[in-house]
Amino acid sequence: MKTAELIPSPARDAAPFPDGGRRLLVYVIYDTRGDVEDYIPYALLHLRERCERIVVVVNGLLTDRGRTVLEPVADQIVVRENRGYDIWGYKAGLEAVGETIAEYDEVILANDTWFGPVRPFGPLFDRMDARPLHFWGMTDHVRVEPHPFTNEGYLPYHLQSYWLAARRDLFLSAEWISYWRDLPEMNTYADAVVKHEGVFTERFTEHGFVGEVAFPTLTDRVENHAVLYAEQLIDAGCPTLKRRPFFQWPPYLDHLGVVPKWTLDAAVRHGYPAPLIMTDLARNVAPHTLNADAALMSVLPSQDLSYDPSRPLRTVVIAHIFYDEMTDEMLDLADRLPGEYDLIVTVPDPKKGERIAATIGRRARRGAVDVRVVESNNGRDQSAFLIGCRDVLLEGDYDLVVKLHSKKTPQDAANAGRGFKRQQFENLLPSEQYAASVVALFQQDAGLGLAYPPMVHIGYGTIGHAWWANKLAFVEMTGRLGIRVPIDDTSPLAPYGSMYFARPAALRLLAEHRWSYDEFGGTDAYRDGGLAHVLERMPSYAAGELGYHTRTIANADYFASSYTALDYNLDQMSSTMPETTMHQIDFLRRLGDLRAGTLEDFAYVFARLRRPHWEPRLRTLFGRARSLRGRARRVLRRGGGGAGPRI
Repeated sequence: MKTAELIPSPARDAAPFPDGGRRLLVYVIYDTRGDVEDYIPYALLHLRERCERIVVVVNGLLTDRGRTVLEPVADQIVVRENRGYDIWGYKAGLEAVGETIAEYDEVILANDTWFGPVRPFGPLFDRMDARPLHFWGMTDHVRVEPHPFTNEGYLPYHLQSYWLAARRDLFLSAEWISYWRDLPEMNTYADAVVKHEGVFTERFTEHGFVGEVAFPTLTDRVENHAVLYAEQLIDAGCPTLKRRPFFQWPPYLDHLGVVPKWTLDAAVRHGYPAPLIMTDLARNVAPHTLNADAALMSVLPSQDLSYDPSRPLRTVVIAHIFYDEMTDEMLDLADRLPGEYDLIVTVPDPKKGERIAATIGRRARRGAVDVRVVESNNGRDQSAFLIGCRDVLLEGDYDLVVKLHSKKTPQDAANAGRGFKRQQFENLLPSEQYAASVVALFQQDAGLGLAYPPMVHIGYGTIGHAWWANKLAFVEMTGRLGIRVPIDDTSPLAPYGSMYFARPAALRLLAEHRWSYDEFGGTDAYRDGGLAHVLERMPSYAAGELGYHTRTIANADYFASSYTALDYNLDQMSSTMPETTMHQIDFLRRLGDLRAGTLEDFAYVFARLRRPHWEPRLRTLFGRARSLRGRARRVLRRGGGGAGPRI
């Protein structure tokens, strides 16, 4: 434990939590929608066993549904302006309690940035209750110098503010009362760290109060251990799992060797309900980021080992067949599904419809068949699906829909177009065993909304550019549809090619909207920025708003080709730049802004390309230069001298 850093000498007398003592919880929530995610009442219900009174403070909006969720688990609900982050939420909660705080022996200040309990609360409280102290925290953060938010001084060693418990002698003290009375305004996240989280521990230990940490840092590295060592903390018995590992920037986690999927597995292994995590993340994390952080990709086996024929899903295949010569090929794909399925074919031309119906009539069927001639080919498969089959998606007769269309991509180069078609069909329905494995994913995970192949990249410049000219219209459309899932910056997580497995319920926001063929426009409108291309990128975001997550799926043969191509391409690109992928991305972004391009940046590029043996010397040279610049700035800030050299 970090008691050596926490307890100065002399320290005030401290006592354990008394037998039969009373505990108060002030719990702060912030939700952009004003809702309350399901993991919150789960946590409060378990904390009720140790907390006699629970005061929930909501920063910002609270919907009627949110209030309904909170009322069974909270004794008091305070709704306030979203100002001052969770810290001022704690202040509001303490003010709501007022003088009645004297009736309690301990107050916990906690926020909603964690899942739990992933391990039982009981052993934690039993251990900390026995400790003679004035305050304690769940996890801590090591001292950092210089201060990462001010670039001067230091960030003190501190207990992290998402969970702080204070005993009676502290919260009735004059020091505590004045601290919260005079709490400074906090307008940024940096303010919350600089003005509270980073000073609270040091402030009160300087006054002689005794504090401890329940789960101390695991290494001496300057890192956020509650985020980056979450798996190890769970194994050590920590009941709280920070949400941040699942929405942190993936290159940053990769740089540090953190695999959030392993943390998720650890939480589930210890009995925490995975749906509580996944529903929250689906609604509140950009889908592409979540796909990477939680490793939501399944490389499915060629032999099915998981499909349960005793629990078949009511399945419908909706196939838009523009190229009727592909009818048999499309039906062959659909026939690889396990069990019975209904078939709906949409087609824009009556004569093609007759030929397709004749082809279907010559084949054995495993369910009902409906060939629908749609009013227009504007929007192609998108409009046929959302307009021509709107009733199918909304009536609730099916558990699973498989969206297919006859794909030729004649506008693309021959090899690329042929590869794109294979990439779609062979990662969706390459065999009966594979198809059964995909359906099994939906059998096993009620929160799974969509499954489709990963982003096509062989023969296409999609990597890093897959928004193309669609992002502005996409953002506008999410507003119209009431979708508030965060939007990925670089490339969306999307079914490129517009073929996928989905729960109809996950597509409700798209299906409920009354689209028109005129909105889609004619042939000239079928391009980037047009409605069809915008909607191609929408399903995972629409599903996420309803709490459904997405998995990408691939067969092993495709994955081998895809991974080795990506591996080699990234290796070639990285060879031109120093450091890890995270540093390289940051480096290129800075080069993209001419104002931020520096001599150091260009020197490293030149050395990497032409003089690799210069790199260690350059690193030493520029490191010394940065040190000198920092010293000069500190001298000038103290008023200790003239202009000095320009460094």
